[in-house]
Amino acid sequence: MALRARLGIEVRRLYSSYASSFVPPPSPTPPPPPAEPSTNLFVSGLSKRTTTEGLREAFSKFGQVVHARVVTDRVSGYSKGFGFVKYATQEEAAEGIAGMDGKFLDGWVIFAEYARPRTPNPPSQTEFQP
Repeated sequence: MALRARLGIEVRRLYSSYASSFVPPPSPTPPPPPAEPSTNLFVSGLSKRTTTEGLREAFSKFGQVVHARVVTDRVSGYSKGFGFVKYATQEEAAEGIAGMDGKFLDGWVIFAEYARPRTPNPPSQTEFQP
């Protein structure tokens, strides 16, 4: 019994020292500004069952889809949960966002927004420097 009480005191002492040294994480960074209107849309929230053809069919109701692609995992081949749709005009892209943002596709709520341009990658450090 005395061992149990002593163990309890030690655990409380250790816990209280961790609790008093707690430092909250820094405040989150502000969200990036909305992307400029373009013909390219970023679609997130896709089901693992969603195919490129299914994405194309869903968005073609709102205009001429020039290109659609569901990004997939290299190993499993399943959707990573996002993709891109490119329309012929900005007006059609705006209609695609209005028509599909927050709607269901393959049983999942999806989100459509203008795609942000890729940021350039920093030069790789893979080359050997003597």
